[in-house]
Amino acid sequence: MHQRKSRVKQIEGTILTGRSFEPVRGRVLVEDGRITAVEETSVDSTDIVVPSFVNAHTHLGDSIAKEAAVGLSLTEAVVPPDSLKHRRLAAADRDEHVRAIGRTLRFMERTGTASVLDFREFGIEGARVLREAAVDRRIEPFIFGSEEPAVLDYADGYGASGANDEDFEERRAAVAATGKPFAIHAGEPDATDIHPALDLEPELLVHMVHAEEEHLERVAEQEVPIAVCPRANAVLDVGKAPLSELLAHTTVALGTDNVMLNQPSMFREMAFTAKTFDVSTRDVLRMATVNGAEITGRNCGCIEPGREASMVVLDGDSDNLSGTEDPVRAVVRRATELDVADTIIRGESVE
Repeated sequence: MHQRKSRVKQIEGTILTGRSFEPVRGRVLVEDGRITAVEETSVDSTDIVVPSFVNAHTHLGDSIAKEAAVGLSLTEAVVPPDSLKHRRLAAADRDEHVRAIGRTLRFMERTGTASVLDFREFGIEGARVLREAAVDRRIEPFIFGSEEPAVLDYADGYGASGANDEDFEERRAAVAATGKPFAIHAGEPDATDIHPALDLEPELLVHMVHAEEEHLERVAEQEVPIAVCPRANAVLDVGKAPLSELLAHTTVALGTDNVMLNQPSMFREMAFTAKTFDVSTRDVLRMATVNGAEITGRNCGCIEPGREASMVVLDGDSDNLSGTEDPVRAVVRRATELDVADTIIRGESVE
């Protein structure tokens, strides 16, 4: 009987290792989609090897209406049920919708994102559309479905619009019975829906722009992680999240929010966040990688033995990155999609 031989892959360069992203000159050894070792050794490569990104909050359905909401308020642009977004989604041809989401997923995986946490509108059919769009992609969408609890037969969790929009208590109980996570928007237009959202004991809060100390104390007590979307908040003019305070109280991950408003580029989201808020570049890189992964139990977002081998290889000698003195700062504040030499998801390069 012949035994299959595992193929060992080596990725060389300056490797940003562990949760602290300590730069190590050497190579990453990959076998069967997992990182088996990080070896410090002399190498010729000028590449910078970074853990793949996890986009912690998107609305990929908006791929059919890019830049359609310019100049609109939050309510006019995205609030259900009558916003421009929901009218466009309701009118979309199914095949068109699948193609549009598929192209967005392809952009994301080619630019370093291995996993995405998506809020899907339109219940079971919405979840099915995203599953179909992702069939030929390596990126893994974690789907937070909507509307009826039966969506959980097709989705990975439930995503609620906001506690002021409708009563979610019955659906929250139904979700709890399945053991799947419940996520909800909170504190985006104002603070009035934050306590009601926390009363639902969610596994994830999104936005928390208007969080105050009384809310943060509950967040810490309930150990609820938060996904923040700074560029979308700026576009919709709803304010700036108290990011340093959020980080002091819980796990915070980074998302790009509506594709209609912003391209799902983690490079742009990191740079905007690092240059707008008083937080460290390492905090921002953690928000873009391992924090988002751990919210949904994914084993990516960190380069260390035993982790999923999902990494972004950046050309450290590109016209943009050549001469970089601090690779972590360069990745967070300077790097762009044009610097990506390779994206590896579960040990295989993305085509």
